[in-house]
Amino acid sequence: MDVVTVGDVMVDVSVETAALAEGGDVHGRVLVRPGGSAATAAVWAAAAGARVRLHGRVGNDLTGRLMRESIAEWGVETVLAVDPGASTGTMLVIHEAGERSMVADRGANARLSPDDLPAEIEAGAVLVSGYVVLDEGSLPAARAALERARAQYVAVDAASWPLLKDFGTQRFFEATDAATVLLANDREAEVLCGHRGEDAAEALAQRYPVVCVKLGERGAAMSWQGLLIRYDAEPVKEVDPTGAGDAFDGVLLARLAAGASAGDALRAACAAGARVAASAKLWPGRQAG
Repeated sequence: MDVVTVGDVMVDVSVETAALAEGGDVHGRVLVRPGGSAATAAVWAAAAGARVRLHGRVGNDLTGRLMRESIAEWGVETVLAVDPGASTGTMLVIHEAGERSMVADRGANARLSPDDLPAEIEAGAVLVSGYVVLDEGSLPAARAALERARAQYVAVDAASWPLLKDFGTQRFFEATDAATVLLANDREAEVLCGHRGEDAAEALAQRYPVVCVKLGERGAAMSWQGLLIRYDAEPVKEVDPTGAGDAFDGVLLARLAAGASAGDALRAACAAGARVAASAKLWPGRQAG
């Protein structure tokens, strides 16, 4: 495999409304989309031309079966354990009056186990979702995935600044000691080191050989084995940034695994993130193959 992702498989339910009425009905737009950090990164990596495998856990339900089929349509090899006692994860995203709120029911994702993973995970790049690290139930699986990875790039995404803050910075560093690549947005990087942007990339490079700080509409900053690389993205009209960071991760690692330069990989990753942010879609609009 070129890229292997480990982590969340979720159904994303997006709700858009001008305002919610307490105890009453309102009109709005409801979108149901396949998602999850590891699944989204896997699909975008496949769309970038990589051979991809996804390890995760779903419920024994209709949602789980639909997710498996949707991911496989992109040519991604799915190794999904089926949990008889938990439902497939669901993310509710509510857009109201210019604000975005999210409610996550991790379901079977929180019960991902080391037993769900192979003894060795061989690939050009391995990505472990930070949500697996930051959940007590799946933390042992995250540690196992990082330790079992046999890859040039062993990456972890910081996932969520509130969860990261609650989990603890030092504890996160210890749990991801086997990682060689850290992927974080500006807020997550600040929680980890007290800095943002280029300063955060350089500060966190003391712990990880490769650090990429995602800056949204401002592009990204990467510390690449001591070299600082900055890419200023083309501005886009943001529609929904949900999943943009996961698309970035998948394309970045797919390009690096294919032998692209760090600068070229960063540019392609920023373009993928921008495509997601500028649309209502989490996954690419064109089926692979």
